[in-house]
Amino acid sequence: MQSLISQIHNLPPEITQTIDTRLKEFQSFSSKDEKEWFSELCFCILTANSRAITALAIQKELQASGFLNKSQSEIVNTIIRNKHRFHNNKARYIVQARAHRNVKSIIVEIIKKESIIEAREWLVKNVKGLGYKESSHFLRNTGHDDIAILDRHILNLMKEHSIIFEVPKPLTKNKYLEIESRFLLLCQEIKMSPARLDLAMWYLKTGSVLK
Repeated sequence: MQSLISQIHNLPPEITQTIDTRLKEFQSFSSKDEKEWFSELCFCILTANSRAITALAIQKELQASGFLNKSQSEIVNTIIRNKHRFHNNKARYIVQARAHRNVKSIIVEIIKKESIIEAREWLVKNVKGLGYKESSHFLRNTGHDDIAILDRHILNLMKEHSIIFEVPKPLTKNKYLEIESRFLLLCQEIKMSPARLDLAMWYLKTGSVLK
């Protein structure tokens, strides 16, 4: 684990700057409207078991108006055109998610009354296509930096450095929360927020900083 900590503390300055920029972009969501939050929700639906870079291309093409207004078949065609996986299911989930187009108001109210953990539980239970990873991803991308996004890159890096001993399949709720607790302990040791550590580890595994 010390090798991983050393790599994180010695990222190239330009990568640290890029991570700073991403975190500022996430924080800016506090002033963005419901449409932009809904667009980010759809982006996170697209990332499930699929490449983030093609999900990002689809989001850029459709934008908030497309996610909200295009027909399911139009969304299917956009997903196919971008060579993204599970086009039928993801288009259906996006259309179904329109029932929660006021997701910003919902999440802000849950966090104010309860906690970010309860907000994540609401997303998992109410938005088809979102698991714990995708729900955490959405919350991080909208400015909430204290939960872990345990995607395959993060899990594999944790295994390589013996923070976990296996990448569980399937990643059940109990397993997710167990591994998340280890990730949060690493955050405490490094003195780094979960959002920043996720981006740093994602860079170490992929060579890029997306969102």
